[in-house]
Amino acid sequence: MLKTGKPPIVRAITSAPSALVTQSRRELMTRYALLILPSANRVYAEAAASLTAAELAAFGDSVLGGALSAAEVARRGGVPYLEFEAGRLGPADCAFLANISSLYALFEVTGELLRPVELTGLNRYDDDLITIQKYQGKTNEQFTKLLLNVTLLASAFAPHMLSRKLTVLDPLCGRGTTLNQALMYGYDAAGIDEDRKDFDAYRAFIKTWLTRKRIKHKVAYDGPVRREGKAAGRRLRVSLAPSKDEQKAGRAQELDVVCADTARANEFFRPATIDLVVTDAPYGVQHGSRSAASGLARRPQDLLAAAVPAWATLLRPGGAIGIAWNTLVAPRAEAAAVLASAGLEPVGSPPYLQFKHRVDQAIVRDILVARKPGG
Repeated sequence: MLKTGKPPIVRAITSAPSALVTQSRRELMTRYALLILPSANRVYAEAAASLTAAELAAFGDSVLGGALSAAEVARRGGVPYLEFEAGRLGPADCAFLANISSLYALFEVTGELLRPVELTGLNRYDDDLITIQKYQGKTNEQFTKLLLNVTLLASAFAPHMLSRKLTVLDPLCGRGTTLNQALMYGYDAAGIDEDRKDFDAYRAFIKTWLTRKRIKHKVAYDGPVRREGKAAGRRLRVSLAPSKDEQKAGRAQELDVVCADTARANEFFRPATIDLVVTDAPYGVQHGSRSAASGLARRPQDLLAAAVPAWATLLRPGGAIGIAWNTLVAPRAEAAAVLASAGLEPVGSPPYLQFKHRVDQAIVRDILVARKPGG
């Protein structure tokens, strides 16, 4: 695996500003070409190269020791690739990069030739777990994976991305795209959403999918939740594993979804048990959030102010929260201030300031990530 920082020889030659030294350094590097996965969403496809470049930089900084050069678009045979340089990637490095959200294939560049690099990602299940659901307002699957990745890469748990079963909470889970991506990675998934229609739709989907795909699973609970003698929502708890052997070996995953007010999330999940909070906030256009006091709220600032304190208590020290939101209705500084007021530390390094992109004429989406101190 690539080591943190540059090797001594690289540090030595880069300290001298001659053309010969620059050429020597380049000879130590290998050039790679990343082919981006096609997207059915035309607008997202247009932004995919820049988003993937920022995601690649986040991988490089977090788990590859900062040893990747800045990526750039290059055309080969009329096909655009995202190209970058690095020391020769080892199996562990490739295991991390295999999970880049828009990666279709990776090649080592040798002159005019491309040599395929073998990649094996974390995916535990068939990809229809992510793609089969179709409904208005569904977040692009590639973006959901990107949001989960960059949140994880900002956390203290990034080095254990491939080996540890993390716990991911989507506190505005809707119909479960983030939950399904977490399950795909082999992680535990938790979600909360007040919309009963979305809860019922996801409940029906996941139970049907698990049965149809013959996934080993057990429904631990499916029914109402009561607090102080009053109905407080509904809950679905499922234990699942991709095979009987995985189940017997104690490597089952837990899915826990609640239909309730997200501002009360800390009433349903224990403090400091969540590694990552990952969510796509209301865009203030077609999306909204409800509360008993105010009805439908279009301002994500109001929702975040009410809910982030509860979300923050659920995070383990060293954990991270990643939020996607519409910058046209909530400036970045305001959203960051809400996270900071809950004791979180917004991440402001360059890769995390390069995810802004247009969704449509009324939505310009960005990502804000913050860490919980400690860990």
